[in-house]
Amino acid sequence: MTKNGYKSIYNRIFKRFFDIIIALGFVVVLLPIYLIIAAAVVIDTGFPVFYRPLRGGYKNKPFRILKFRTMIKDADKGSGTTALNDSRITRVGRFLRKTKLDEISQLFNVIAGTMSFIGPRPELLKYTEQYDREEKLILEVRPGITDFSSIEFINLDEIVGEENPEEMYEKYVLKKKNELRIKYAKEVSLKTDVYLFCKTVWYVLKKAFRVICHK
Repeated sequence: MTKNGYKSIYNRIFKRFFDIIIALGFVVVLLPIYLIIAAAVVIDTGFPVFYRPLRGGYKNKPFRILKFRTMIKDADKGSGTTALNDSRITRVGRFLRKTKLDEISQLFNVIAGTMSFIGPRPELLKYTEQYDREEKLILEVRPGITDFSSIEFINLDEIVGEENPEEMYEKYVLKKKNELRIKYAKEVSLKTDVYLFCKTVWYVLKKAFRVICHK
């Protein structure tokens, strides 16, 4: 498999074309679900409906990622890493996080061109600003809704635990996630994207099924 997929014509041209077409289709289909989630968030904890933190983006340009708000207002003044059973997570937010429904609003990021369906998960600026050597390849592809690291760490809160989640993330997760992000940048292709899309759907459906059945 090519080791410079980020330089390919697929990454530079065709990938963006596919993103726009597919994202527009998904937004139309998911519109009723967007409205239901928005109403649930407002009824639970009021406005705002969305959470728009800054993340490191394509070509090292910061952008605001769009998520349905799952935490109390001003929660980002605390740790940037969510702990297991984090007290900042709202009742509705807990369900959205476990089923990954808080992420579907990022389709608007895809349409805007700040994100892609498949690509390295966007990282906090304090980490992207420290990228060195091969890590800079991560910024040569648009950040995505899912990638190798998203699947590997689909239960991230369970990995970082309840105490010192940020320290645990930096010590045990960040390096591995960056290695998987680099892997994607090197191997980006239509085949890779289809594989990751299908695998993500399977993992998310399994997780959502467990959550719903548990309830």
